[in-house]
Amino acid sequence: MSAVQRMKVANEKHSKTITQRGHVQKTARVQGEEKSPVGPWLLALFVFVVCGSAIFQIIQSIRQGMPFPTTWRLCVRRRKCCG
Repeated sequence: MSAVQRMKVANEKHSKTITQRGHVQKTARVQGEEKSPVGPWLLALFVFVVCGSAIFQIIQSIRQGMPFPTTWRLCVRRRKCCG
């Protein structure tokens, strides 16, 4: 489609709003529900991975008897931050 044809189509599309001065909608698109950019299955997978890894880490630290991860314990022993 050439530029002239595109301009003609745009003029026809917006010609009815010329007489509505000040009362024109901000967009010519029909306002509907906005869809989430992430599907429900992907969101569920993300929550499962994040929560599952946190729960796994908590269970692992309880079984080993450590209140903190190993790197934190070493930092406390050396009395300086390892970061």
